[in-house]
Amino acid sequence: MTDAAADIESGLRALSESFRERLAAADDEPSMRAARAEVLGKKGELTKILRGMGKVPAEKRREIGERVNAVKAEVEADFEKAVTALARRRRQADLEGRPEDLTLPGRVGTPRGHLHPLTRVKDDILDIFASLGFAIGWGPEVELEENNFTKLAFPPDHPATDMQDSFWVTVEGGEPDARVLLRTHTSNVQVREMMANEPPMAIVSGGPVYRRDDDITHSPMFHQIEGFLVDENVSFGHLKGVLTEFAQRLYRPDTPVRFRPSYFPFVEPGAEVDIGCVFCNAENGSRASCRVCKGTGWIEILGCGMVHPDVFEHCGIDSERWTGFAFGLGIERIAMLRYGIPDIRLFFENDPRFLAQF
Repeated sequence: MTDAAADIESGLRALSESFRERLAAADDEPSMRAARAEVLGKKGELTKILRGMGKVPAEKRREIGERVNAVKAEVEADFEKAVTALARRRRQADLEGRPEDLTLPGRVGTPRGHLHPLTRVKDDILDIFASLGFAIGWGPEVELEENNFTKLAFPPDHPATDMQDSFWVTVEGGEPDARVLLRTHTSNVQVREMMANEPPMAIVSGGPVYRRDDDITHSPMFHQIEGFLVDENVSFGHLKGVLTEFAQRLYRPDTPVRFRPSYFPFVEPGAEVDIGCVFCNAENGSRASCRVCKGTGWIEILGCGMVHPDVFEHCGIDSERWTGFAFGLGIERIAMLRYGIPDIRLFFENDPRFLAQF
Protein backbone atom coordinates (compact mmCIF):
# COMPACT_ATOMS: atom_id res chain seq x y z
CA MET A 1 0.00 0.00 0.00
CA THR A 2 1.34 3.43 -0.89
CA ASP A 3 2.10 6.00 1.78
CA ALA A 4 -0.94 8.13 0.81
CA ALA A 5 -3.35 5.24 1.07
CA ALA A 6 -1.78 4.15 4.34
CA ASP A 7 -2.12 7.65 5.76
CA ILE A 8 -5.82 7.75 4.89
CA GLU A 9 -6.40 4.29 6.36
CA SER A 10 -4.62 5.29 9.56
CA GLY A 11 -6.58 8.53 9.77
CA LEU A 12 -9.91 6.71 9.37
CA ARG A 13 -9.08 4.30 12.22
CA ALA A 14 -8.09 7.18 14.51
CA LEU A 15 -11.24 9.10 13.56
CA SER A 16 -13.51 6.18 14.47
CA GLU A 17 -11.85 5.68 17.83
CA SER A 18 -11.87 9.39 18.76
CA PHE A 19 -15.53 9.75 17.74
CA ARG A 20 -16.57 6.91 20.07
CA GLU A 21 -14.64 8.55 22.91
CA ARG A 22 -16.35 11.90 22.29
CA LEU A 23 -19.77 10.24 22.21
CA ALA A 24 -19.06 8.52 25.52
CA ALA A 25 -18.03 11.85 27.09
CA ALA A 26 -21.10 13.76 25.81
CA ASP A 27 -23.87 14.09 28.39
CA ASP A 28 -26.61 15.61 26.20
CA GLU A 29 -27.88 15.41 22.63
CA PRO A 30 -26.53 18.80 21.47
CA SER A 31 -23.00 17.72 22.45
CA MET A 32 -23.44 14.46 20.52
CA ARG A 33 -24.63 16.32 17.44
CA ALA A 34 -21.69 18.70 17.71
CA ALA A 35 -19.26 15.73 17.82
CA ARG A 36 -20.93 14.22 14.76
CA ALA A 37 -20.64 17.53 12.87
CA GLU A 38 -16.95 17.76 13.73
CA VAL A 39 -16.44 14.43 11.97
CA LEU A 40 -18.89 14.46 9.04
CA GLY A 41 -19.44 18.19 8.52
CA LYS A 42 -18.35 20.00 5.35
CA LYS A 43 -15.27 21.23 7.15
CA GLY A 44 -15.01 18.20 9.43
CA GLU A 45 -12.18 15.80 10.12
CA LEU A 46 -13.23 13.31 7.43
CA THR A 47 -13.05 16.02 4.78
CA LYS A 48 -9.51 16.89 5.87
CA ILE A 49 -8.44 13.24 5.65
CA LEU A 50 -9.87 12.88 2.15
CA ARG A 51 -7.74 15.74 0.85
CA GLY A 52 -5.01 13.13 0.34
CA MET A 53 -7.12 11.08 -2.11
CA GLY A 54 -5.45 12.82 -5.03
CA LYS A 55 -2.16 11.13 -4.17
CA VAL A 56 -3.67 7.62 -3.96
CA PRO A 57 -3.02 5.47 -7.05
CA ALA A 58 -6.06 4.82 -9.22
CA GLU A 59 -6.09 1.10 -8.46
CA LYS A 60 -6.35 1.81 -4.71
CA ARG A 61 -9.03 4.49 -4.80
CA ARG A 62 -11.99 2.10 -4.96
CA GLU A 63 -10.74 0.21 -1.92
CA ILE A 64 -10.15 3.44 0.01
CA GLY A 65 -13.57 4.78 -1.06
CA GLU A 66 -15.28 1.66 0.31
CA ARG A 67 -13.40 2.10 3.57
CA VAL A 68 -14.51 5.74 3.80
CA ASN A 69 -18.17 4.76 3.27
CA ALA A 70 -17.84 2.10 5.93
CA VAL A 71 -16.45 4.64 8.42
CA LYS A 72 -19.32 7.04 7.64
CA ALA A 73 -21.82 4.26 8.30
CA GLU A 74 -20.08 3.39 11.58
CA VAL A 75 -20.17 7.02 12.72
CA GLU A 76 -23.89 7.33 11.91
CA ALA A 77 -24.69 4.04 13.62
CA ASP A 78 -22.70 4.96 16.74
CA PHE A 79 -24.44 8.36 16.86
CA GLU A 80 -27.96 6.91 16.59
CA LYS A 81 -27.13 4.27 19.19
CA ALA A 82 -25.80 6.89 21.62
CA VAL A 83 -28.85 9.20 21.14
CA THR A 84 -31.25 6.30 21.68
CA ALA A 85 -29.39 5.22 24.81
CA LEU A 86 -29.48 8.78 26.17
CA ALA A 87 -33.25 9.03 25.62
CA ARG A 88 -33.74 5.65 27.32
CA ARG A 89 -31.70 6.76 30.35
CA ARG A 90 -33.69 9.97 30.68
CA ARG A 91 -36.97 8.10 30.42
CA GLN A 92 -35.87 5.61 33.04
CA ALA A 93 -34.79 8.43 35.35
CA ASP A 94 -38.25 10.03 34.98
CA LEU A 95 -39.96 6.75 35.81
CA GLU A 96 -37.80 6.09 38.85
CA GLY A 97 -37.70 9.69 40.05
CA ARG A 98 -39.86 11.39 42.63
CA PRO A 99 -43.41 11.88 41.27
CA GLU A 100 -44.72 15.42 40.74
CA ASP A 101 -47.74 16.53 42.75
CA LEU A 102 -49.98 18.19 40.16
CA THR A 103 -52.25 19.52 42.93
CA LEU A 104 -49.56 21.88 44.27
CA PRO A 105 -49.87 25.57 43.30
CA GLY A 106 -47.52 26.85 40.65
CA ARG A 107 -44.26 28.45 41.77
CA VAL A 108 -44.62 31.36 39.34
CA GLY A 109 -47.97 33.10 39.08
CA THR A 110 -49.54 33.76 35.69
CA PRO A 111 -49.14 37.46 34.85
CA ARG A 112 -52.42 39.32 34.80
CA GLY A 113 -53.61 40.86 31.57
CA HIS A 114 -55.09 44.32 31.16
CA LEU A 115 -57.70 46.06 29.06
CA HIS A 116 -56.96 46.97 25.45
CA PRO A 117 -56.47 50.75 25.01
CA LEU A 118 -59.59 50.94 22.82
CA THR A 119 -61.65 49.23 25.53
CA ARG A 120 -60.33 51.67 28.12
CA VAL A 121 -61.25 54.69 26.01
CA LYS A 122 -64.68 53.25 25.16
CA ASP A 123 -65.45 52.61 28.82
CA ASP A 124 -64.28 56.10 29.79
CA ILE A 125 -66.52 57.72 27.17
CA LEU A 126 -69.57 55.64 28.08
CA ASP A 127 -69.00 56.37 31.77
CA ILE A 128 -69.01 60.11 31.10
CA PHE A 129 -72.31 59.99 29.20
CA ALA A 130 -73.81 57.64 31.80
CA SER A 131 -72.95 60.23 34.46
CA LEU A 132 -74.80 62.81 32.34
CA GLY A 133 -77.98 60.71 32.44
CA PHE A 134 -77.67 58.63 29.26
CA ALA A 135 -78.65 54.96 29.26
CA ILE A 136 -76.38 52.49 27.42
CA GLY A 137 -77.87 50.57 24.50
CA TRP A 138 -76.54 47.97 22.09
CA GLY A 139 -77.39 46.86 18.57
CA PRO A 140 -76.37 44.14 16.05
CA GLU A 141 -73.27 44.40 13.89
CA VAL A 142 -75.06 42.69 10.96
CA GLU A 143 -77.88 45.03 10.02
CA LEU A 144 -80.71 45.58 7.53
CA GLU A 145 -80.20 48.31 4.98
CA GLU A 146 -83.35 50.10 6.13
CA ASN A 147 -82.01 50.46 9.68
CA ASN A 148 -78.50 51.36 8.56
CA PHE A 149 -79.39 53.83 5.78
CA THR A 150 -83.05 54.29 4.82
CA LYS A 151 -84.53 55.21 8.20
CA LEU A 152 -81.61 57.53 8.83
CA ALA A 153 -82.68 59.58 5.77
CA PHE A 154 -79.75 58.57 3.56
CA PRO A 155 -80.66 59.29 -0.07
CA PRO A 156 -80.73 56.17 -2.31
CA ASP A 157 -77.69 57.35 -4.28
CA HIS A 158 -75.53 58.14 -1.24
CA PRO A 159 -71.94 56.83 -1.79
CA ALA A 160 -72.04 54.81 1.46
CA THR A 161 -74.71 52.55 -0.05
CA ASP A 162 -72.41 51.47 -2.89
CA MET A 163 -70.84 48.01 -2.97
CA GLN A 164 -67.33 49.50 -2.97
CA ASP A 165 -67.89 51.44 0.27
CA SER A 166 -69.77 48.95 2.48
CA PHE A 167 -69.58 45.24 3.27
CA TRP A 168 -72.79 43.66 1.98
CA VAL A 169 -73.53 40.11 3.11
CA THR A 170 -75.87 37.24 2.24
CA VAL A 171 -77.80 35.64 5.09
CA GLU A 172 -78.53 31.94 4.55
CA GLY A 173 -82.21 31.24 5.06
CA GLY A 174 -83.07 34.95 5.18
CA GLU A 175 -85.58 36.90 3.15
CA PRO A 176 -84.55 36.69 -0.52
CA ASP A 177 -85.10 40.43 -1.12
CA ALA A 178 -83.56 41.63 2.16
CA ARG A 179 -80.43 43.73 1.78
CA VAL A 180 -78.05 43.10 4.67
CA LEU A 181 -74.64 44.57 5.46
CA LEU A 182 -72.11 44.99 8.25
CA ARG A 183 -73.17 48.21 9.91
CA THR A 184 -71.21 51.24 8.76
CA HIS A 185 -71.94 53.21 11.95
CA THR A 186 -73.54 52.68 15.34
CA SER A 187 -76.48 54.92 14.36
CA ASN A 188 -78.49 51.75 13.74
CA VAL A 189 -78.88 51.64 17.53
CA GLN A 190 -80.62 55.03 17.37
CA VAL A 191 -83.16 53.67 14.89
CA ARG A 192 -83.83 50.49 16.88
CA GLU A 193 -84.22 52.35 20.18
CA MET A 194 -86.57 54.95 18.67
CA MET A 195 -88.72 52.22 17.16
CA ALA A 196 -88.85 50.21 20.40
CA ASN A 197 -89.35 52.98 22.98
CA GLU A 198 -91.46 56.07 23.55
CA PRO A 199 -89.79 59.47 24.17
CA PRO A 200 -88.32 60.98 26.21
CA MET A 201 -85.09 59.01 25.94
CA ALA A 202 -81.32 59.58 26.12
CA ILE A 203 -79.19 56.66 24.95
CA VAL A 204 -75.52 56.15 24.09
CA SER A 205 -73.96 53.03 22.56
CA GLY A 206 -70.58 51.86 21.33
CA GLY A 207 -69.07 49.06 19.30
CA PRO A 208 -67.39 47.98 16.07
CA VAL A 209 -68.41 49.23 12.62
CA TYR A 210 -67.16 48.29 9.14
CA ARG A 211 -66.18 50.25 6.03
CA ARG A 212 -63.94 49.60 3.04
CA ASP A 213 -61.06 51.81 4.20
CA ASP A 214 -57.52 50.71 4.96
CA ASP A 215 -54.57 53.05 5.57
CA ILE A 216 -52.65 54.56 8.52
CA THR A 217 -55.69 56.59 9.65
CA HIS A 218 -58.50 54.23 8.54
CA SER A 219 -59.27 50.58 9.22
CA PRO A 220 -61.88 48.25 7.64
CA MET A 221 -63.08 47.60 11.19
CA PHE A 222 -63.09 50.34 13.80
CA HIS A 223 -65.18 51.49 16.76
CA GLN A 224 -67.72 54.25 17.27
CA ILE A 225 -69.76 55.87 20.01
CA GLU A 226 -73.29 56.94 19.04
CA GLY A 227 -75.60 58.94 21.27
CA PHE A 228 -78.92 60.74 21.02
CA LEU A 229 -81.48 62.52 23.17
CA VAL A 230 -85.18 62.98 22.37
CA ASP A 231 -87.56 65.13 24.41
CA GLU A 232 -89.86 68.12 24.10
CA ASN A 233 -88.31 71.49 23.27
CA VAL A 234 -84.76 70.18 22.83
CA SER A 235 -82.55 72.81 21.20
CA PHE A 236 -79.08 73.11 19.72
CA GLY A 237 -78.11 74.85 22.96
CA HIS A 238 -78.74 71.61 24.86
CA LEU A 239 -76.53 69.77 22.35
CA LYS A 240 -73.71 72.29 22.83
CA GLY A 241 -73.99 72.07 26.60
CA VAL A 242 -73.85 68.25 26.71
CA LEU A 243 -70.95 67.92 24.27
CA THR A 244 -68.96 70.75 25.84
CA GLU A 245 -69.32 69.09 29.23
CA PHE A 246 -68.31 65.75 27.70
CA ALA A 247 -65.15 67.17 26.09
CA GLN A 248 -64.08 68.94 29.25
CA ARG A 249 -64.59 65.80 31.36
CA LEU A 250 -62.71 63.69 28.82
CA TYR A 251 -59.71 66.04 28.59
CA ARG A 252 -59.54 68.89 31.11
CA PRO A 253 -62.00 71.46 32.52
CA ASP A 254 -60.59 74.39 30.55
CA THR A 255 -60.58 72.61 27.16
CA PRO A 256 -61.89 75.03 24.51
CA VAL A 257 -64.71 73.65 22.31
CA ARG A 258 -66.11 75.00 19.05
CA PHE A 259 -68.87 73.92 16.65
CA ARG A 260 -68.51 74.22 12.86
CA PRO A 261 -71.47 73.83 10.44
CA SER A 262 -71.38 70.51 8.57
CA TYR A 263 -73.70 68.16 6.68
CA PHE A 264 -74.91 64.71 7.71
CA PRO A 265 -78.02 63.11 6.12
CA PHE A 266 -79.67 62.29 9.45
CA VAL A 267 -79.35 65.69 11.22
CA GLU A 268 -80.42 69.24 10.40
CA PRO A 269 -78.58 71.43 11.24
CA GLY A 270 -75.33 69.48 11.57
CA ALA A 271 -71.96 70.39 13.00
CA GLU A 272 -68.42 69.19 13.54
CA VAL A 273 -67.02 69.57 17.05
CA ASP A 274 -63.40 70.65 17.57
CA ILE A 275 -61.40 70.95 20.76
CA GLY A 276 -58.30 73.02 21.42
CA CYS A 277 -55.24 71.00 20.46
CA VAL A 278 -54.28 68.88 23.47
CA PHE A 279 -50.68 68.75 22.22
CA CYS A 280 -49.75 72.37 21.58
CA ASN A 281 -52.55 74.17 23.53
CA ALA A 282 -52.59 76.86 20.84
CA GLU A 283 -56.10 78.24 20.49
CA ASN A 284 -54.98 80.79 17.91
CA GLY A 285 -52.78 78.43 15.92
CA SER A 286 -49.54 80.08 16.94
CA ARG A 287 -47.75 76.72 17.26
CA ALA A 288 -47.15 76.22 13.54
CA SER A 289 -44.80 73.30 14.25
CA CYS A 290 -47.56 71.08 15.75
CA ARG A 291 -48.07 68.17 13.33
CA VAL A 292 -51.29 67.02 15.01
CA CYS A 293 -53.38 70.16 14.52
CA LYS A 294 -51.18 71.43 11.64
CA GLY A 295 -50.81 74.77 13.35
CA THR A 296 -54.53 75.55 13.54
CA GLY A 297 -54.78 74.96 17.28
CA TRP A 298 -57.92 72.80 16.85
CA ILE A 299 -58.60 69.06 16.53
CA GLU A 300 -61.86 67.56 15.23
CA ILE A 301 -63.30 64.89 17.56
CA LEU A 302 -66.91 64.21 16.53
CA GLY A 303 -69.94 65.06 14.41
CA CYS A 304 -73.38 66.02 15.69
CA GLY A 305 -76.66 67.82 14.97
CA MET A 306 -80.38 68.02 15.57
CA VAL A 307 -82.20 64.82 14.59
CA HIS A 308 -83.75 65.25 11.13
CA PRO A 309 -87.60 65.18 11.11
CA ASP A 310 -87.47 62.44 8.45
CA VAL A 311 -85.66 60.16 10.92
CA PHE A 312 -88.43 60.71 13.47
CA GLU A 313 -91.11 59.98 10.90
CA HIS A 314 -89.36 56.78 9.72
CA CYS A 315 -89.21 55.59 13.35
CA GLY A 316 -92.83 56.44 14.16
CA ILE A 317 -92.14 59.50 16.34
CA ASP A 318 -94.16 62.70 15.99
CA SER A 319 -91.64 65.32 14.82
CA GLU A 320 -94.08 68.12 15.62
CA ARG A 321 -94.02 67.26 19.31
CA TRP A 322 -90.57 65.80 19.83
CA THR A 323 -87.14 67.14 19.00
CA GLY A 324 -83.71 65.82 19.73
CA PHE A 325 -80.01 65.76 18.98
CA ALA A 326 -77.52 63.06 18.01
CA PHE A 327 -73.76 62.73 17.91
CA GLY A 328 -71.12 60.19 16.90
CA LEU A 329 -67.38 59.83 17.37
CA GLY A 330 -64.63 57.36 16.56
CA ILE A 331 -63.03 55.65 19.54
CA GLU A 332 -59.75 55.12 17.67
CA ARG A 333 -59.60 58.86 16.98
CA ILE A 334 -59.90 59.68 20.68
CA ALA A 335 -57.39 56.96 21.64
CA MET A 336 -54.85 58.16 19.07
CA LEU A 337 -55.10 61.68 20.48
CA ARG A 338 -54.95 60.50 24.10
CA TYR A 339 -51.91 58.23 23.66
CA GLY A 340 -50.12 59.94 20.76
CA ILE A 341 -50.47 56.92 18.43
CA PRO A 342 -49.67 57.76 14.77
CA ASP A 343 -50.96 54.61 13.00
CA ILE A 344 -54.45 53.18 13.57
CA ARG A 345 -53.31 49.70 12.48
CA LEU A 346 -51.25 49.33 15.66
CA PHE A 347 -54.50 48.81 17.58
CA PHE A 348 -55.29 45.60 15.67
CA GLU A 349 -51.87 43.97 15.12
CA ASN A 350 -51.82 42.51 18.68
CA ASP A 351 -48.12 43.25 19.11
CA PRO A 352 -47.40 42.73 22.84
CA ARG A 353 -44.63 45.34 22.69
CA PHE A 354 -47.28 47.92 21.75
CA LEU A 355 -50.07 46.72 24.05
CA ALA A 356 -47.76 46.46 27.08
CA GLN A 357 -47.33 50.25 27.06
CA PHE A 358 -50.91 50.86 28.22
